[in-house]
Amino acid sequence: MKSRVSAFAIVLTVAACGGSQPAPSAPAPASTLAVAHGGSDVMPAAPAQASEEDAAVPIRATDPVLGSRTAPVTIVEFEDFQCPFCARAETTIAALEEEYGAEKLRIVWKNSPLPFHPNARPAAEAAMGVFAMAGPAAFWKFHDAAFSNQKDLSDAKYVEWAGLLGVDAGSLRRGLDSHAWAAKVDDDLALAKKLNVNGTPAFLINGVSISGAQPHDKFAAVIDNELQKANAKLEAGMPRDQIYAALTAENIKKGPPDDDDDGPPAKDTATYKAPVGKSPVRGSANALVTIVEFADFQCPYCAKVDPTLKQVTAAYQGDVRFVWKNEPLPFHPNAEPAAELALEARAEKGDAGFWDAHDRLYASQPNLETADLEKVAAAMKLDVAKVKSAIKTHKYKAEIEADSDLGDDLQANGTPHFFINGKRLVGAQPFEAFKAIIDPELANAKALLAQGTPRAGLYEAIVKDGKGAPAAEKKTVVSNAQAPMRGKSTAKVTIVEFADFQCPFCKRVEDDAVAQVKKNYGDKVKFVWRDLPLSFHQNAEPAAEAAREALAEKGQTGFWKMHDLLFANQTNLDRASLDGYAKQLGLDMTKFAAAIDNHTHKADIDLDSKAASDAKISGTPAFVVNGYFLNGAQPYSKFRKLIDRALTESAAAPTP
Repeated sequence: MKSRVSAFAIVLTVAACGGSQPAPSAPAPASTLAVAHGGSDVMPAAPAQASEEDAAVPIRATDPVLGSRTAPVTIVEFEDFQCPFCARAETTIAALEEEYGAEKLRIVWKNSPLPFHPNARPAAEAAMGVFAMAGPAAFWKFHDAAFSNQKDLSDAKYVEWAGLLGVDAGSLRRGLDSHAWAAKVDDDLALAKKLNVNGTPAFLINGVSISGAQPHDKFAAVIDNELQKANAKLEAGMPRDQIYAALTAENIKKGPPDDDDDGPPAKDTATYKAPVGKSPVRGSANALVTIVEFADFQCPYCAKVDPTLKQVTAAYQGDVRFVWKNEPLPFHPNAEPAAELALEARAEKGDAGFWDAHDRLYASQPNLETADLEKVAAAMKLDVAKVKSAIKTHKYKAEIEADSDLGDDLQANGTPHFFINGKRLVGAQPFEAFKAIIDPELANAKALLAQGTPRAGLYEAIVKDGKGAPAAEKKTVVSNAQAPMRGKSTAKVTIVEFADFQCPFCKRVEDDAVAQVKKNYGDKVKFVWRDLPLSFHQNAEPAAEAAREALAEKGQTGFWKMHDLLFANQTNLDRASLDGYAKQLGLDMTKFAAAIDNHTHKADIDLDSKAASDAKISGTPAFVVNGYFLNGAQPYSKFRKLIDRALTESAAAPTP
């Protein structure tokens, strides 16, 4: 996926690279400076422009800005450097930047570090220090380094990254120690509270709210609508520098559709088909209302909402039942082991055992390490040896993955996530939010009973026509017989990967999800590499040419060895480094030099780029799994789901 890391051609895990320009020594006001997409040059805006300090969503001189001051659409993002959903959303925002360009779309950063992310607040203060001392270009580079290294956030790293950007390390360290930039973070948090921005990531697009790591199309729909409204105002004679304030005021005043001005975002009134299946149930099978909960035993919000769920049980006296679905989030390492324990408790003691474990696990938070889980098992008088074995062997992995896949189908992103007789409710909501859905659902259920619907099949009747999984996106890619391939040619699943050796998101997905696919599926899957060097990565095409020359001289083995070297040394893709990798692999240096200098393999690379363009693939990484499209550096679970689907379809296909 395109990223601001990519746009500035820098990855700060080791050192700056890619020829980025030095950052300015001191910041200029955000109202008069903006960073052009694709570089670090500063663009001065026209003088005497209207202030945005008093806008409904104010933009201040202390805010990092990317894009033109007069862009008709502005996304104000409230984010947390430690939040994995923010990191996921940043790939979408970066793609939007590239798609719309700096003259149409402006990005404004606001800090919203969450209290349960211990590294988020220090990272925010460090980022504001970099901005204060070195300006917006340096801030965005620091921003990219932080999101690319979320598991390694520390004062030492902040100082290291800042030093690579020309920031005085001693000054930054002293500023962090004295919390010199804390006031800016506090101001952002106060603004978030005033605007009813809860959780991260959160976005205000000319004042229109989007919450969470939503898909590209949701952002694009709002942006396109705002562009039309902006054009209408321009045609009516409004100056460009007043568009943001005017549209934001209108959108904030109007509020979300079908809601009061100060109310929460518009509710999703659709009914979703969330089956009970064989999941743990608490409550009567004949209850009038079924609440299906997707949750994670390590999630603090899931624990926070649990007393509310018990309040619901007490208030509705047998009319409500709960169904548990496991959705251990990938950044909660203890969530899956805890789920294994709870399911083993169910195997030994039935649903009552599961819910006993459920309550004890929440009570144990945040202590859910192996020893803590064993204490829970012993206190429940479970067979501790069986519990330890279940955790070690991932005994209930298939059941847990089936729940997670269902959550993905229903777009239950994040936990806790509820479906109340199929009606969606997101997050640790208060009792009143549950009551607002339960009461009308009770009335509807009673009406259906009066019409003759049998009580035993009531829930199934309510959700039978509900929404299920959206259709998986498919793409047809023109094949290239010369493309590098890894795996058995007879593999049932082919994963075509469009990637760029300089793209940090390509490296991330290679190191994580792709590595897991190779480990877990072995000969069932083969990979086909297609080059898509992005125009703003100056070293990407030479790196692709180097890999192609390795293919020409040493075959598939040579290509994949070069592929691995290039990703392992992504911050060093200059010509001297490429020559070094070629020597390491024993390539003919005369042929190698000629291939790079004469662009011998450019035609093959261009064929891949055209195949991507024809399939409407523009960013990296992008994958086509037996025809199913997967865009961006997605987690392993997304690959697993499509691979399993492809394997099932392959097994069901008639033998030719």
